[in-house]
Amino acid sequence: MLPATYDCPPTLSDQQILDFCRDGYLVLPGVVPEEINRRTVAFLEEHNGPQPDPILGEEWFTEAVLKNPAAAGAVRSLLGAHFRLPGMMANHRTHCPQPAQKWHRDGGSIYNRRLDYLQVFYYPSDTPEGMGPTEVVPGSHFVRSKSNYMRHYDCIRHGVRTAAPAGSIFLTIYSIWHRRGKSTGEGVRNLLKYNYWRTTPPRRDWLADLAFNFSWIHLSSGRPTFEQFMDGIGAAELFTWLCGLEQEYHFQGGQCWPVSAINRAPYTQEGLPVGLWPHPL
Repeated sequence: MLPATYDCPPTLSDQQILDFCRDGYLVLPGVVPEEINRRTVAFLEEHNGPQPDPILGEEWFTEAVLKNPAAAGAVRSLLGAHFRLPGMMANHRTHCPQPAQKWHRDGGSIYNRRLDYLQVFYYPSDTPEGMGPTEVVPGSHFVRSKSNYMRHYDCIRHGVRTAAPAGSIFLTIYSIWHRRGKSTGEGVRNLLKYNYWRTTPPRRDWLADLAFNFSWIHLSSGRPTFEQFMDGIGAAELFTWLCGLEQEYHFQGGQCWPVSAINRAPYTQEGLPVGLWPHPL
């Protein structure tokens, strides 16, 4: 039997959706109540294996974590109405200190500009730098690379260590480059990992701003990228798909939308999907 579905109000705006499409992750610090964090840690002491699936049968966990208003609202914004709740649970339980993992993307990653599922992480305890928080490389979900070509990297200059307080949840695009960070502290670090799934066709039904001018969006993060403009171009294609306008996306190269306006020829609107914004000229 398939896991249950859930629906709730969306909480993300156009700009937040665009940022997620570009960066591939979103951190929600401390959104789970402390009482639930303590109950989760106690449960994981009793079920300390790598796959504590019984926690999915605990109503308190489902309501406060899987259906957490901030996290579920973000999931609803990205995956649409009646998204499917997780059907399995993993715990990346680490006895610190430990060296950093090798960079990798998880098995089963596919390479397209769609968003049919999300990989989500939950820290039930404080996870500062010394406890080896997960590191991610923003924008790397657009970089197609096999594990044996990624593993030789050590520190990546613009990698982000997701150090966060207890009760933090962060959403990722499944294929983002990530690893367990180096830990120098002592103790146990629990990190629960689970997936949500889309059940409805994509459409722009989050907190859409009808006055949002897509013709002049600035998609670049300001970080050096793997290839010039590609973070914004990939983000725009994924965002267009999320709006249900996949057939209208036609990046023609060069000074074409969605390259940032400052890098386009004056008034060039080539490539702008008409379903996103009426041409201002």
